[in-house]
Amino acid sequence: MSVTFHELHHGERPLVLPNAWDVPSALAFLNAGFAAIGTTSFGVASSLGRPDGRRSTRDANLGLARELSRLPCHITMDIEDGYADEPEIVAEYVAELGVAGINIEDSTAEKLVAPRAFAAKVAAVKARCPGLFVNARVDTYWLGQDATVASSLERAAAYVEAGADGVFVPGAAEPAVLRELASGIPVPLNVLVVPGLSLDELAALGVRRVSTGSLPYRAAIHAAVEVAEGVRDGRAIPGATPYQDLQSRLVRYEQSPGSVP
Repeated sequence: MSVTFHELHHGERPLVLPNAWDVPSALAFLNAGFAAIGTTSFGVASSLGRPDGRRSTRDANLGLARELSRLPCHITMDIEDGYADEPEIVAEYVAELGVAGINIEDSTAEKLVAPRAFAAKVAAVKARCPGLFVNARVDTYWLGQDATVASSLERAAAYVEAGADGVFVPGAAEPAVLRELASGIPVPLNVLVVPGLSLDELAALGVRRVSTGSLPYRAAIHAAVEVAEGVRDGRAIPGATPYQDLQSRLVRYEQSPGSVP
């Protein structure tokens, strides 16, 4: 990995970050040529039979981080709100992950937290892990709470001052809003996939990172149902990766994870 995770945010085009929920999905993204892979807290929580955003993925993410950090690519973990209110506890947890970056959100139980309290988490994490890429998630638009450019920029400014390396504003999708956010935030702006806007169009608006979020996980669940329904109803069955290909990836991963795919 000659290019650092930080440098990937400053290429000619925005960094496209696919979000995995387990080892096989991460191996598939790696096989597709992605240099960096994130995780999706929704996908991890859902796989456990738990709703997202309720701190249920804490232990699962520790185990997943250990597995994914062995891959020859950059890994960034979605850790919800850090699984604690106390900054030092969050920082100690993050230090255990051993990955290139984290995504951490400024809401708990679907409620925005005070910007100062969240900024303290960011500062504690950066003090404990100065080289880590901290992507601070602003949940104003995602939750529909204080969903204005002014409020979002105010929160982002506090997080950047605390040491955030990037700012993620999921739910922001209007071109004019994205342009204002990008021009007002001095670190790379991360957004979710915006239907109708190409990567080049997002780049022109100032976006530097585009995350797939839970979309691949939800698409996989949808495809699984389509397969079962196709068999039942006599319709065409969607394509699938051959069994032997997936099996071979897992065997190579088990034997020498640093060399896959």
